[in-house]
Amino acid sequence: MNRNFFYCIAGLVIALLLSLPALAAEVSQGRCIQFDQERHQITIEEYDTQFSAESPYGRPTGVQATFQVGGAMMGIPPEAGDILRMAYTVNGSERVALKVMNVSKQDLRKK
Repeated sequence: MNRNFFYCIAGLVIALLLSLPALAAEVSQGRCIQFDQERHQITIEEYDTQFSAESPYGRPTGVQATFQVGGAMMGIPPEAGDILRMAYTVNGSERVALKVMNVSKQDLRKK
């Protein structure tokens, strides 16, 4: 009984520690304007969260944001015009992406 309890608590602690970086991230979604592979930067036009049939990914806000993606996990490489979703942290005035998802090329809504 004590051994099972210990394993259960140890598993919960490990799960909590592994999920902490994901809990600290912010998320942004928008249209890719530029992907600079040499400088490891992506610039997007951010979208809002007003989803509709005409705007399934949200509406453009006109705000441009640049993200550092050198160490980010990235799925399908983005191209200009793709819709991207990024989990990122803010280091000073720099946004550092942790994960980049190319939403328009791997649209999960179709599955």
